[in-house]
Amino acid sequence: MTDPAWRPSPRAKQLWAINAALMWLPLFLAQLVWAVIIGDVTTWPHVAVFAASVVVAAAHIIVVPVWRYRVHRWEISDSAVYTRTGWFDQERRIAPISRVQTVDTERGPIDRMLGLSTVTVTTASSAGAVKITALDKDVADRTVAQLTDIAGRTLGDAT
Repeated sequence: MTDPAWRPSPRAKQLWAINAALMWLPLFLAQLVWAVIIGDVTTWPHVAVFAASVVVAAAHIIVVPVWRYRVHRWEISDSAVYTRTGWFDQERRIAPISRVQTVDTERGPIDRMLGLSTVTVTTASSAGAVKITALDKDVADRTVAQLTDIAGRTLGDAT
């Protein structure tokens, strides 16, 4: 079986970078509070923790979104929904159309700011729903319509 053909939107890299930066924000705020309370930001523990945090945060914010974008793929056929996701731990999911129960679209605040959506395909699987993340809004809308049409024409019990 070949890998799924389609990538998320190129703006996915921005979405993942912003989400990573927001994750690191509390740590840097805590370090700022630590520096204010101690009053001397040049003490070696503070400098060491800050330097290590900057290096790891930079890698998470700059490298990981590009890496994820190279890995993430999705495709829909008349018989299944295919996804490949991850960056360090990669997962490949194939959900038969006959097992599709619902198709949903989700748009968080950062997604809306970037014009992106996530399509969630719920199936009768113990592995959970299949998510196609960071799609352009119009691509997500067409994907939902296409999946709904294919699922409506497919005989199956969706269980």
